[in-house]
Amino acid sequence: MRKYEGMFIFVPNLEEEKRNATLDRIKGIIETDGEIDTVDEWGLRKLAYEINDLGEGYYVLINFTTTPEVKDELDRVVKISDSVMRHMIVRDEK
Repeated sequence: MRKYEGMFIFVPNLEEEKRNATLDRIKGIIETDGEIDTVDEWGLRKLAYEINDLGEGYYVLINFTTTPEVKDELDRVVKISDSVMRHMIVRDEK
């Protein structure tokens, strides 16, 4: 088991229900073989540059512990999700 930090930027004009459903799906994937340490919702923030003509995004930071296989599956699922504009999952070396 390794510690990871995941930053997910959701589409800003997404309905709260859809955003929460996608976030629950992300949490569910992590909890299949791991545990979530913290979920920090930053809310709407201005992007450094426009992505698909959007200047804002809804940021969520998740710290979690899981296996590399689950991290790879999470990465795969988030890549094909229309709700998430960008994401990054890095190993936490602390």
